[in-house]
Amino acid sequence: LTATPVAAFRAAQQAEDLRGALRQWYGFYYGYDPAFTKALPAAHDAAAKALTEYAALLRERLVDWPTGADEPIVGNPIGREGLLEDLHAEFIPYTPEQLIEIGNREYAWIENEMKKASREMGMGDDWHAALDKVKNLYVPEGEQPTLIRNLALEAEAYLKQHDLVTVPALAADIWKMNMMSPERQRVNPFFTGGETISVSYPHVTMAEADQQMSLRGNGIHVSRATVHHELIPGHHLQGFMSTRYNGHRTLFDTPFMTEGWALYWEMLLWDHGFARSPEDRLGMLWWRMHRATRIIFSLNFHLGNWTPEQCINFLVEKGRHDRFTATGEVRRSFNSTYSPLYQIAYMIGGLQIRSMYKDLVETKKMTAKQFHDRILREGEMPIELMRAALTDQPLSPLYRSAWKFYGEIK
Repeated sequence: LTATPVAAFRAAQQAEDLRGALRQWYGFYYGYDPAFTKALPAAHDAAAKALTEYAALLRERLVDWPTGADEPIVGNPIGREGLLEDLHAEFIPYTPEQLIEIGNREYAWIENEMKKASREMGMGDDWHAALDKVKNLYVPEGEQPTLIRNLALEAEAYLKQHDLVTVPALAADIWKMNMMSPERQRVNPFFTGGETISVSYPHVTMAEADQQMSLRGNGIHVSRATVHHELIPGHHLQGFMSTRYNGHRTLFDTPFMTEGWALYWEMLLWDHGFARSPEDRLGMLWWRMHRATRIIFSLNFHLGNWTPEQCINFLVEKGRHDRFTATGEVRRSFNSTYSPLYQIAYMIGGLQIRSMYKDLVETKKMTAKQFHDRILREGEMPIELMRAALTDQPLSPLYRSAWKFYGEIK
């Protein structure tokens, strides 16, 4: 029995999927069809057992994943040609190498801003130490939900004060909160959102070291960016509007619009002075740095340049992650059902929308509120096509991406 770990990992998943399909098929007939109920139980049980054992065999022998052990990070690099095909489908006119350069340029800007905030904190250019200090500022266990609620309400009030986007009263009323399980935190050590924001924070069953890293990754100042990213004006408002306007366009949903929209608001609120202190700025910048490092590590992995372990080390060294959160981030990127371009879509999509903002709002062609409301009502689509809709640009069936939203990259 020979296969690469990637092929074996996928085959084990397929075996489990078949086991699930068998379970559904069996449940449809068993107990309802007398002949089936009498004749099939033994054959069903044998087939189900064989599929379960086959999946376990593949994982143990070829993936090096013994039953009960932590899930290894396997991944499946798609190569340069695969990346180019996906970029073409997303109307992104840059090569993987050019996108890595964009990530590096954004990282350099962020690092410089971190040094400025570090100096204001009296720590000179040692932004590593300043960031560590900020990450150690967190509320006592049990008080995280109150912090999240207060940050959400503050963001909503800020949007209203500056007349940046329409927030329907119902959208502001119906969002919910739950606590993320320890198991989910191993894959996603930060918040997730939409109508329900899932909050990462220590659970009594977690190891002491993991609890400490969960605290540091979701503290007071680093949460300042994640709460409005997940709720309003981010994913919750976006989802609320997409079910009410042009819902048929969800067929064309793309992470560059979904995640790009939420990340764009982190950029815009930064520009508007939403961060009140150098500690706030460091917290928001850390998340922005995280999105720049996602571009760099995920594309290098899919180009075959880096292993998952190198990606983890990069996040620890350059992204200033604790190893627990870095490992969870890489596992989420490569072991889940996310598309290969998903992790670059946050910052690249945000930069696309930001470029549109400069072209349409800063030139007084529309107000910020008109711009944001129009995007929310147009629905899901690649951002270059959203730009065409907002500018009444004619398109042909053979249209190809030509919008260099970041300028020329050599």
